[in-house]
Amino acid sequence: MGSEVCRAVADADDLELVAAIDTDAVRVDLRDVPGADARGVVTSGRIEDLAGAGAQVVVDFTVAAAARTNLPWCAAHGVHAVVGTTGLGAEDMAALAGAFDGEAANAVVAANFAIGAVLLMRFSELAAPFMDGVEVIELHHDQKRDAPSGTSLATAERIAAARARAGCEPLGPDPTADLVLPGARGGVGPGGVHVHAVRLPGLVAHQEVVFGALGQSLSLRHDAYDRRSFMPGVLLAVRAVPTRPGLTVGLEPLLGL
Repeated sequence: MGSEVCRAVADADDLELVAAIDTDAVRVDLRDVPGADARGVVTSGRIEDLAGAGAQVVVDFTVAAAARTNLPWCAAHGVHAVVGTTGLGAEDMAALAGAFDGEAANAVVAANFAIGAVLLMRFSELAAPFMDGVEVIELHHDQKRDAPSGTSLATAERIAAARARAGCEPLGPDPTADLVLPGARGGVGPGGVHVHAVRLPGLVAHQEVVFGALGQSLSLRHDAYDRRSFMPGVLLAVRAVPTRPGLTVGLEPLLGL
């Protein structure tokens, strides 16, 4: 994702890539990254180097432990942040809301930057009050660190919230009486929504939300076949974050959803 973001920013006429931070690939010349004409930008292992580079917006696609260090630094140094890192919990989000207070810096945090995935979550919210049951299946490449994905958990949270707003009864307990294999029914997410994680080589990022009701079902699915699918959303957030005071959660406000 870091390489794709570098390519996308370098290729945008109205943006300039001024620095890249990667503790695992220090001193890599980004001209050597296929497709990225970054005019000799060299990666650094120190976030402090962003200050000298004059960075105005940082895109953070790291891991939660790193983001908990990176993002407060950005807020303290007046650098806006666009965050695609997953694994950040409610306490993390509260801390970010306090740090990015709209005075010195703003932030956009999104579980998924693919426009189709954002639409899938919105469609799921619309359907949730009208169906009797729902399960989420997320499928990713076999190198993904976390399971289930941040997108699937965000989807489950939004389904549960939509049902609660509509006054729906809570989802009933799982009637499965005999689990032949432990975990066969997936994990129980927010609102009792079951979430299943698949990890296979050849996949990128995919999610299906299956609703059921008397005599019918409704399946919503999004497939990202290439990491470039996330870049329009990333660039949308990069361009918007300087003018959105404080913390913005999700791409929906940027898309008018």
